[in-house]
Amino acid sequence: TWSYIRWFHKHTGKVLTTTDTMVKELEDHGLHTDIIPWTRGVDRDIFYPNTTRDKSRALVCVSRVSKEKSLEDFFELDYPGYRKIMVGDGPMLETYKAKYPEVEFVGAKRGKELGDYYRMADAFVFPSRWETFGLVMIEAMACGTPVAAYPVQGPTDVIDEGVTGCMNDDLKQAVKDALMLDRTKVWEGSNRWSWERAWRIFKENLV
Repeated sequence: TWSYIRWFHKHTGKVLTTTDTMVKELEDHGLHTDIIPWTRGVDRDIFYPNTTRDKSRALVCVSRVSKEKSLEDFFELDYPGYRKIMVGDGPMLETYKAKYPEVEFVGAKRGKELGDYYRMADAFVFPSRWETFGLVMIEAMACGTPVAAYPVQGPTDVIDEGVTGCMNDDLKQAVKDALMLDRTKVWEGSNRWSWERAWRIFKENLV
């Protein structure tokens, strides 16, 4: 489809895309236009830190429950003493519930209830290897929860290594490292992801 995309954008003044990685990918595929990374943000009235956290020790993942999200890497994570909570709905939900009875599947959550799951997590586990961004990561960070992920597109654009999260080809090690991070610094690092900044980038690049 790249030839069609190049044709479609041949007279485009500017293209706004999600991350620096996506800018490079578009340039590598021959888009000869002005390509701008366009940030994302979160609703800070919903996603915010909690000073009185649940002490139950939990690892949380929020995702569409589908095969391409590599969720089995999270479900099979050997991390004794921690609850594994899966938030989300999708076509593989019933299959995974039957296969992984030790995982807590709580279904889709929205608003403050979703924020509460981020806040209760000691670490947010993001096992997907195929993302252009990964909005759930910055929602977790806005709640002060560090992210553990693979060093792939999406996480590499969103996570400040050793500050807001940790990346490793060994997901268990990424979790171990993320659990050592300062939640206040995670929250502080999340503040670069704001809808105000997203709007400013859009406004400054209007043609």
